[in-house]
This record gives sequence, structure tokens and C-alpha cells, in this order.
Amino acid sequence: MSVLRPGDTVGILGGGQLAQMMALTARPLGLRFAVLDPDPAAPAMAVADHREVGALDDVAAAERLAAMSNVVTLDTEHVPASLLEVVARQTPVRPGPSVLGIIQDRARQREFLARCGLPQTVNAPVGSLDELEGALNGVGAPAVLKTRRSGYDGKGQCRIDGADDAAAAWSAIGEQPAVLEGFVDFDRELSVLLARDIRGAVSYYPIAENVHRRHILHTTCAPARVTDSIARQAREIAATIAEQLEHVGVIAVELFLTRDQELLVNEIAPRTHNSGHFTWGSCHTSQFEQHVRAVCGWPLGDASQQQAAVMVNLLGDLWLNGPPDFSGLLQEPGARLHLYGKREARQGRKMGHLVLTGRDGQAELERAERLVAGLSPARA
Repeated sequence: MSVLRPGDTVGILGGGQLAQMMALTARPLGLRFAVLDPDPAAPAMAVADHREVGALDDVAAAERLAAMSNVVTLDTEHVPASLLEVVARQTPVRPGPSVLGIIQDRARQREFLARCGLPQTVNAPVGSLDELEGALNGVGAPAVLKTRRSGYDGKGQCRIDGADDAAAAWSAIGEQPAVLEGFVDFDRELSVLLARDIRGAVSYYPIAENVHRRHILHTTCAPARVTDSIARQAREIAATIAEQLEHVGVIAVELFLTRDQELLVNEIAPRTHNSGHFTWGSCHTSQFEQHVRAVCGWPLGDASQQQAAVMVNLLGDLWLNGPPDFSGLLQEPGARLHLYGKREARQGRKMGHLVLTGRDGQAELERAERLVAGLSPARA
């Protein structure tokens, strides 16, 4: 069982904002960070001790990263599991290749949930238009067709309202292997973030309540407005998933709460998660520091929340008429603004986020919405 010491190096596959925040929050623990990403200007590259530029499926580049690291982790689940198997031969990889092998394939993820006896919407794998048309008879409509691999933020997905939509939907996802999932008329969307260490100990963050716009996370409020019973059930579902996967690190389980107050698993993210950004500034130990603690073999930190929190994603849409003026946000009590340093702003691209903390979560949500809606371009 490999345990790191201060001065050791954590290698991260992927140099996005999640890797950036891991390095920023865990550096005070005395660790060094090495990052692999195809973009030399990726957010984490500016805060890394070692930078390796290369594709996330570049085995040679990943082996070079592993050679300078004492443990390797990731900020995206889109690193090929086969590459992780190669890296694991020379350096511990947490979470392990077997976790990614299940999570990267939506059909395998659904099969895994079924084996665990966990609640989920009706679904069926499809590999052709004929199979899609047959699956619609069992799943019913409306339904959502999702590619088995590489879909996120609504990419690789298409809604089907009836049998007549099948051909267009199959074409829209590029005629790729997919999963057809029954549409869920949910009351709200929730996520459970927990950390599991190398000994199997688990630490939970408050249940988060999420709102998506155009399939992209817009706001997260924590703690969620749910009963103690629902919160307990949600934690039990997430713990079962983490234990059955033998996951090490932070894991996020996204859930639907139906109008009948039933929980259904939507997706699993074996990493730090956008809906957990509220933990940095709201909880004693952020999800980013917690993930690093777990993969290093160190004791987990205190995940309890000090105040209610709201997180709002800041998308590239806000930059369309020029960089926004954030001076007003910086004057707000309890506000934490984090900009990721991405050079190019595009519609729908996550450029940063705002976290507000206070006693009343609903009041903070209204304040956050008002502040972001009032952003205007900075004066030249």
C-alpha cells in the first residue's frame, strides 16, 4: 500500500480546471504536481511543477509523467482505461483502470448498476437503427439516446419523443453505439460527493441540488432541500457504488429525485466534480484537497460544511461582448470568484465559477443569479 510523503509528486492526467484546483488547494500539504495535457496553456499548466504536453491517449507521454510521479490520478474520465493499465505497471494509479473501464462505457455503467441492484431508469443498449427501433418498444417514449462513450454536457445525446424520431436521432449521434434511456420526469437533480481512501474509509459532503441549462450545470446549492430520509438513501447508493468499484479518491454520483420521491442513478463521475466546487470556501476540506489526500494514502479531512453555499458556473457566453467586469462580485460578502485562465471563451465553455456562502441557501441563490445576470463587459 503506497503512501506518499511531503515532497512527493502527484501526476495528473488532464490539465483542466479540476487539476488546477487540486494543485492549488493541496500544494500547502507539501506536494508537487506533474500534469499531462495536449494544451500547453491548459489551466493546470500554470500551477504545475512539471508539464508534459501530449494527448491523453499518448502512452509514451503518460509513461514519462508516471516516471516523475509517486502516484497518478486524473481530472477527466476520458483517459483510456488501457493507458491506465500501462501506467499502473510502474506507478500506482488512483482511481484504478478497472473503474474507468466501467465508467467510460455507458452500457457497462448501466450493467454495473443493475448488478449492484441500484435504482435507475429503464434502458437498453443499441448498436444500429433496427436495434434502436426495437428498444423503443421496450423503453418507450419519450426517451434519450446517448452515445456509449465520450458524451458530456449534453454532447452525444438526443431526445426521442416517438418512433418517428428514431432515424433522425440515430443520425444526430453519428450512428455510434449507444444506450436508450427512459426519460425521467424528475422533481430535482441531486449529486452525492464522497471520498474513499485506500483503506476503504468514506467521508461524505452535503447532498447538492443542481440545476442544468442547455444540458450544462448552471447552479449548485448545498445542502439540498431534501428530507433526511432521501439524503440517507442517496448516501447509501453512492457508498455502494464506491465500494463495489473499489474506488479511491472523490467520486460524484448524479441522481434524479422523481416526483414520487424515488431516487434514480443518472451518471457516475470517478473524480472531483463541477457540482462539488461549493466545497472550496464552504467546507472545512475542499473536494480537491480531499481527493489528493485519498490518492496519497493520507487521512481524509473534515468534510463538514460551515455555511450554506451556492455555486454558479460562468460560461463563455458572458465573454461574447468582451471580458466581464467582475469588480462588483469581488465586493460581495461571502463571495469567492474563481477564473480558470482559459485563453479562448466559447459559448457553453466553463470559464470560471462563483461561490456565495451565507446562512440561507435560497437567499444566496437569488443573490447569485442577480449578480451574474448583472455582469456587463469591462470598460476598456
